[in-house]
Amino acid sequence: MKTILSIQSHVTYGYVGNRAAVFPLQRMGFDVSAINTVQFSNHTGYGSWTGEVFTPDHIRKLVDGLRDRGALNRFDAVLSGYLGDAALGQVVLDTVAEIRAANPACLYCCDPVMGDVGRGLFVRPDIPAMFRDKMAPLASILTPNLFELEHLTGMTIQSLEEARAACKQLHARGVQTVLVTSLVHISTPPESVQMLASVADGAAHLVTTPLLPMDPMPNGTGDLTAALFLGHTLNGCDVVDALALTAEGIFGVLETTACAKTRELALIAAQDLLAPKAGAASRLHRFQPVALGQQL
Repeated sequence: MKTILSIQSHVTYGYVGNRAAVFPLQRMGFDVSAINTVQFSNHTGYGSWTGEVFTPDHIRKLVDGLRDRGALNRFDAVLSGYLGDAALGQVVLDTVAEIRAANPACLYCCDPVMGDVGRGLFVRPDIPAMFRDKMAPLASILTPNLFELEHLTGMTIQSLEEARAACKQLHARGVQTVLVTSLVHISTPPESVQMLASVADGAAHLVTTPLLPMDPMPNGTGDLTAALFLGHTLNGCDVVDALALTAEGIFGVLETTACAKTRELALIAAQDLLAPKAGAASRLHRFQPVALGQQL
């Protein structure tokens, strides 16, 4: 059984951060250890919440406890998301480095949670630089949305070609795989949303799904998407199958959520969609990724 360390936010009510990632990964068959960077009553999209951001010292002490148990020698992947404090980024990087010293094959999936189109930045002002300059270059998999991709690269992205150029810039910094989530550009079909998976060798695949009429759109979809893509990758899927299965999973959860007429992701009701049966990666996917030409 493969093991994952997930370092991101926690809410008591709803499904974002670790609440959106840990259960799906467990449902996929992984042993997940969670470190919560914050503990809030609910996600910040509601406009008010209670709770606190944990200090870097608090998080480092939790990592120390894992080391004492010998757990840091056994992780196959690290997933990080919302930080709350830029100094926590260095704790994450130190932890990844220590785990990789014991297991050089350990994947690091960094979800650079900073903001979104329409909402703008919703993190502290020093966090974007931490993601851009220190965390992204060490990531095996980076999962920005369109807004975050622009912040990471300093580009304004309106076309698919510009999105691919931005991915190429991140590959040049060391990122092996970039998964751009919630991608909408000038050529995106109406009432649709896309995901772009770009690999350092120049290969890229695009998947398109319907944009469900949900207002507001549930928070946590990016956290779930990163978890699903990492999980399918750890399970041995290539980038095409990982992208297709991730698209199927997230759309299925959103369909279930829309039917339930709830603002929070219906993860429990949709849990069977998170763990495809054996052989699912070889079947005809509901949303088939399209191969793009080699990066120029």
